[in-house]
Amino acid sequence: MRKFPILLLSVLLFTSARAAIETYQFDDPAKEAEYKALVQELRCTVCQNQNIADSNAELAGDLRRKTYEMVQQGKRPEEIKEYMVARYGNFVLYNPPVQTNTLLLWGGPFLIFVAGLVILVRIIRRRPSTDEHVLSEEERKRAEALLAQGTDEEK
Repeated sequence: MRKFPILLLSVLLFTSARAAIETYQFDDPAKEAEYKALVQELRCTVCQNQNIADSNAELAGDLRRKTYEMVQQGKRPEEIKEYMVARYGNFVLYNPPVQTNTLLLWGGPFLIFVAGLVILVRIIRRRPSTDEHVLSEEERKRAEALLAQGTDEEK
């Protein structure tokens, strides 16, 4: 039983050492805000669904460091994004520019929505109307007879 606390403590120490938090010092609050905005806008190309601020991938750490260095050098956000795009492609941006090669990315959700609407309208129009389910006089009498027969059997 004494081994459990030691094991738990060693696991906690290992995980906390592994999840080291990077801290960068900024001499200007505007540069710090710029850095924070940029790391939110740049995508980790390894994780694909995380920005570099949230990713623990080694590449994301490198991208954060490079972004920090460029911000400290006084580069504009547009210059930093251009550098990242030149190196990693438009995929590194969470909001890639509208270009011929990204039209499907921007228009795809709209096309899927329109296709879904068209399919829904077709299904609704093909449904039989409620008037078609009205029984003829002969069918109604037969149904009443079957119901009456069923209640007679229950008695």
